Amino acid sequence: MKINQLKGGAALSYVTIFLTNIVGLVLTPFIIRSLGSAEYGLYTMIGALVGYMSVLDFGLNNTIIRFVAKFKAEKDKKGEQNFLAHSFIMYACISILVAIIGVIFYINIDTLYVNTLSTEQISKAKTMVLILVFNLAISLPGGAFSGICYGYEIFVLPKTINIIKYIFRSGLVILILFKGGDSISLVIMDTILNMLIIFIDAYIVFKIIKVKIKMHHYNKMMFIEILSFSIWLFIFAIVHQLRWQFGQLILGLYYSTTIVAIYAVGSTLGNYYGAFSSAISSVFLPRAIQVTINDAPKEELTTLFIKVSRVILFVLLLILGSFIVSGKDFVFFWVGDEYHMAYYYALAIMLGLTPTLSQGFANNILEAKNLLVYRGRLLLTLTVLGVIISFFVAKTFGTMEMILVTVFFLLLERAIIIPYYIKKANLDMLRYYKEIAPLFLSIGIAVILSAVNSYFLPNQNVLAMLFKLLTFSIIYFVFCLKVMNGYEKHLLKSLFSKMPIVYKIGKKL
Repeated sequence: MKINQLKGGAALSYVTIFLTNIVGLVLTPFIIRSLGSAEYGLYTMIGALVGYMSVLDFGLNNTIIRFVAKFKAEKDKKGEQNFLAHSFIMYACISILVAIIGVIFYINIDTLYVNTLSTEQISKAKTMVLILVFNLAISLPGGAFSGICYGYEIFVLPKTINIIKYIFRSGLVILILFKGGDSISLVIMDTILNMLIIFIDAYIVFKIIKVKIKMHHYNKMMFIEILSFSIWLFIFAIVHQLRWQFGQLILGLYYSTTIVAIYAVGSTLGNYYGAFSSAISSVFLPRAIQVTINDAPKEELTTLFIKVSRVILFVLLLILGSFIVSGKDFVFFWVGDEYHMAYYYALAIMLGLTPTLSQGFANNILEAKNLLVYRGRLLLTLTVLGVIISFFVAKTFGTMEMILVTVFFLLLERAIIIPYYIKKANLDMLRYYKEIAPLFLSIGIAVILSAVNSYFLPNQNVLAMLFKLLTFSIIYFVFCLKVMNGYEKHLLKSLFSKMPIVYKIGKKL
């Protein structure tokens, strides 16, 4: 039963990632065309504004998973009930704090956006803030119920419900916009759906798992213990929000919501790119914990790190090269010529993210060794510095320059963290760079040859775009075969063997 839950939960996590990316790619142009660029920009900007308050969760959801699992393993029902009671007290305080900050935002929206929003847009923004703040104040404590489920290793039912919700939401978005709904209609719909999911998760917790929440004795140290575990999760959440959502708020202060919308599209594509890496690297976290516990030697750790990084890079560089070659045409057909700058925004973000994403397993090793403090401080310091500089750069220069500031600090973080990987994670980084260099050489050659071929093809043509994509993929695949080692070729063969038609064609070739 437990094994089925783990396997089913892992499989459903990948289904969720796939649905999020594919449905997002399909729905985004429909939402933009239905709302218009100006209102879509307003919708994403206010969503980002209120979304910042989601970090006030302080990492409690993951903390609940960890502590519930601990109490369950110890068969300490009383301790679990007492812990959950303390957790929900903290959530109540967080919800009150969210409401207070939301009211402050509501009161000051006129002042913040007086130069960039019309009277009608300000009125809509205020309404959305009220609804979204209410949504967040309910959703943060409501998320504890899914955390309790995961702590009990009940994955399949809550994850299945979330997938059903996501599919149902997608259908409702289409229906609402088809019937003439606006951005306010969308945030109302999301609030209702979130409340429904919270009710279902609570039913699973109280009626199926039969968990009880009871304060047996007040323990001030319990709050300190909870916060000491969750604080770095909180910091990483802040970094993510500042890095990828704050740009919309900065641009909203100086430019029209249409500019914000174009930035949001580019940022969305960059985040889709990152999701592929997360899906692969998360699979290897248990392996990182295992080799760390076994105190594996430097050579073994480095070999595993290189193995994971190369697998991630084969996928990332295929996506990156495809986007370089045919991304302009894709953006044109996806959201229209008005958003052509989104291609350059997304490309800059992808290039900046690639070193970080490909080295994700090194961060898994740090996590397994409980060495997150240094990286947390480094990320927070550089991100805050980047945000401060972005304010001035965005106002003085523009969107692209603001993104380049973010990319610069992404790469700077990589440069600073490398010595720490060598010293604390026990990794041979020189060997790592030597063994991944051929992959970058492969994509470089493939992009150059594809670019020469693309020069003779028309732009904004579907068949030409598909031909560019196919040409690059073939050239890239040929060069990758040249640099693949035995493990990677076996992995590729295993992948094709699960697709019988492709495998049969491959054998004939």
